[in-house]
Amino acid sequence: MPGSILGTAVRRVEDPELIRGHATYVDNIVPPGALHVVFVRSPLAHARLEGVSVDKAREAPGVVAVLTADDLVDLPDHRPFMVLNDACARPLLARGKVRFVGDMVAAIVATTTAEAVDAAELVEVDYDRLEAVVDPEAALAADAPLQFEELGSNLAAGMRDAEEVDPLADADVVVRARIVNQRLAVAPMEGNSVTAEPASGDYDATIHVSTQMPHGLRDQVAKQWGWDPERVRVIAPHVGGGFGGKAGLAPEHAVVIELARRLGRPVTWTETRSENLTAMPHGRGQVQYAELGLRRDGTIVGLRARVVGDAGAYAGFGGALALGPTRNMAQGVYRIPAISYGAAAALTTTTPVGAFRGAGRPEAAAMLERIMDLAALELDVDPAELRRRNFLAPDQFPYTTVTGSLYDSGDYAKPLDEALRLAGYDELRAEQARRRERGDRVVLGIGLGVYVEVTAGGAAQEYGKVSVDDDGGATVAVGTSGHGQGHATSFAMIVADRLGIPMERIRFVQSDTAAVPHGGGTGGSRSLQLAGSSVLVAADTVLSRAREVVASVFEAAPEDIAVLDDGSVGVAGVPGRSMTWTEVAAAAHEQGVSLAEARDESQPGATYPFGAHVSVVEVDLDTGRVTPTRHIAVDDCGRVLNPTLVAGQQHGGLVQGISQALWEGFSYDADGNPVTGSFAAYLLPTAAELPTFEAASTETPTPYNPLGAKGIGEAATIGSTPAVQNAVVDALAHLGVRHVDMPLTPDRVWHAIRDAEAGTLADPWSEPPAVFATLPVRGASADPEAA
Repeated sequence: MPGSILGTAVRRVEDPELIRGHATYVDNIVPPGALHVVFVRSPLAHARLEGVSVDKAREAPGVVAVLTADDLVDLPDHRPFMVLNDACARPLLARGKVRFVGDMVAAIVATTTAEAVDAAELVEVDYDRLEAVVDPEAALAADAPLQFEELGSNLAAGMRDAEEVDPLADADVVVRARIVNQRLAVAPMEGNSVTAEPASGDYDATIHVSTQMPHGLRDQVAKQWGWDPERVRVIAPHVGGGFGGKAGLAPEHAVVIELARRLGRPVTWTETRSENLTAMPHGRGQVQYAELGLRRDGTIVGLRARVVGDAGAYAGFGGALALGPTRNMAQGVYRIPAISYGAAAALTTTTPVGAFRGAGRPEAAAMLERIMDLAALELDVDPAELRRRNFLAPDQFPYTTVTGSLYDSGDYAKPLDEALRLAGYDELRAEQARRRERGDRVVLGIGLGVYVEVTAGGAAQEYGKVSVDDDGGATVAVGTSGHGQGHATSFAMIVADRLGIPMERIRFVQSDTAAVPHGGGTGGSRSLQLAGSSVLVAADTVLSRAREVVASVFEAAPEDIAVLDDGSVGVAGVPGRSMTWTEVAAAAHEQGVSLAEARDESQPGATYPFGAHVSVVEVDLDTGRVTPTRHIAVDDCGRVLNPTLVAGQQHGGLVQGISQALWEGFSYDADGNPVTGSFAAYLLPTAAELPTFEAASTETPTPYNPLGAKGIGEAATIGSTPAVQNAVVDALAHLGVRHVDMPLTPDRVWHAIRDAEAGTLADPWSEPPAVFATLPVRGASADPEAA
């Protein structure tokens, strides 16, 4: 059999059509005669709707229909990817109130987008302005303006652990900080886009949509309209990035689908960049109160965390992240005997918060790694050494954390040691000391971020099918949905490795519910470990049947049949007694043997990738400008099938993680108006702002799947953000600076420097909101093994 290609740096097979302009995105495959939608959006963050007059718009040239909430009373309210609180339901178009700038008030349908834009200007809305609340902590105050008066507060949901024993009681030292993990715009290269076609043939609706989860969206559509899921076809063509923002049915999607159903014509909508920044669910958005107790020798004795999650308007998926994933990963890579955790999801008059690359796990790592550096500073221990003293040991796996996560495998010192070696850590510290001794005004900072995260959480299986085609090629179909990760390459590698069929002869099918019966789509870095395992087992099953077919032709034993070096299938060691795959396919037809197999392989639980990052920055003490000069990432995603794909995911994650630390942040003024609603104000980096990345991998396979693979899609985002934040604070530590919140803009850093030099630095700790004392109790958390 030919040598294995798994583990080798195979070039991506999907790139040529993308870079040659042959890609098919939703907006460039709109059928002729489609109608175009433009939404009228609220310019106010919070207001009662006293009236919406659309008569003039209905009479405008080219207008076919205009919808308001009154026209949609027969449809259920929007059901997003997840609902945190049913009392905070979102109508498809605003009803009674608007609750954030960008909330949809009306939909204009016209023969062209230009005509719809013109007609939208004619819609007259009578708003009765209400007070806005954009800060999640302020929203939890007793006198805050309420999003939903009937709820009685802006607390969408909350819980706390019972503290039967104070987790900090045995500590010699307690370090505390209030840490802000700011709100981010997801900002994919391609925004939301959907084209819906009315009932025809076998389908009640056919929907082309830029989504991460075609089958999940199909099921949501079927539920919304009461259709049989099999009568809804969803097709996701090329998708220009998702990052969590395209998980599930958006309310705009639902309005477009309803319009196509009513009008009996194709209807399309593609959002503008302004709409994308202000209306696509944002990510992150937490205020964290962390307290870490340690003994004088650096041993951690306990952690208390209180986290306010900004749910934005309507309390969808994002508000739940503080309650779920951030809590679940609060222990990180360390032995922490006791953890007390509380979380409150606050409603604010801002864009709803949803998933963004990592979805709750980056927030947990940022909190824990920030407080670990504060502890190192307090104890006067090197940050790397303090981490080593508290790592979970490799022989402790599988390991159940205090918060209930079951880690499959890990060796946390391995990537840290490698990252420090690649960075030349001791020399960096020596250079830092030399600059400080000279009194340089450009100082050096070195920051660490060590993390563990969860992938394929809540997803027990995934669909994969392998078929040998009559022409001797193969087709692989999967239920996941690739949009840049390299799925076509990785799945073709598995089939080529098992069957010996060249990768260029392997067809790839995904993201069409008519061609793939079911699937979970892309989310939580699940694709390779789940769908890849299904493809692997399916390919092995097909090969076993092919060996029986060839054995029958040559009157040989099946165990003597193998894939030969030239890719044919024949009797091992007997020249001239082999068949091409074209011949095998023909023989299989004659023998009535199917060379196609579909699998839904499962694994017993989530997997937990981990890694260590070292960030090196320079900070100009006169201007506050931060320049990242090096970033070393060593991530462990289990077995590496293609180093090129892994490096690509690391690089993309690093850009987003570093950017959160230094530049990105979505903000509002006191009235709830977005002040970063364009790329002129929302600071996405270019290659010019970033150093060359130094990315490497260690391999600690998981026992949960036959590939030994864990996820890599979100890992580098999780490790990089705290490493950069720690590096900037480390650069200023000799001045007395202990903490600076993200994004670490020149203005914010300069103010910290100025306050330090003036002796007026603020304490990074303040008491958490009083609401935490009133939250329902989840239950005590204690870990006798760690103790």
